[in-house]
Amino acid sequence: MFIKEAKFICSSSTVSQCPKADLREYAFIGRSNVGKSSLINMLTGQKVLAKVSSQPGKTKLINHFLVNNKWYLVDLPGYGYARTSKKERSIFSVIISDYIAKRENLTLLFVLVDSRLEPQKIDIEFINKLGEHQVPLAIAFTKTDKLTKRDWDINIDRYKKTLLEYWEEPPPIFLTSAEKGSGKDELLSYIDSINRQLDG
Repeated sequence: MFIKEAKFICSSSTVSQCPKADLREYAFIGRSNVGKSSLINMLTGQKVLAKVSSQPGKTKLINHFLVNNKWYLVDLPGYGYARTSKKERSIFSVIISDYIAKRENLTLLFVLVDSRLEPQKIDIEFINKLGEHQVPLAIAFTKTDKLTKRDWDINIDRYKKTLLEYWEEPPPIFLTSAEKGSGKDELLSYIDSINRQLDG
């Protein structure tokens, strides 16, 4: 798949404010500072489509981007950032849970995970909760350029082993680097294959 056009549509503080649910949505979520905005910009070939910030927790709304006038790419608020207030974390949690539970046109949720880290409890619990509620998902490991192949192989293998304690088979896994542009073709091909399958 080649992205010819990607444009910002709107930011929503509640699910009810989101665009009409008439197109498929592929949403991206992860812990704060995992590199969501950078990955979205890399996938769409635009440097400033999604706002990148050095300050974790910058994305506080549900951001919709229309891709090729056919489907939405959705940037969701990050989770687990300790510096936000308890009230803000609670608001983010409601926004995220409401979107995942109520957005009927959500086709797939990409959970972004920092490849540099060992399995984090908050990520594992979030992924397992999605599995329990049968939310279609895939895992995208970010920042692979920050490690040697050997090191991120070790970390990703640890994630797989941890997930296999709860899953019969782990969700699809992708390796990405916004810096190097790696993983772009694989992610877009996966989205394209789902669209083709659903189109029959």
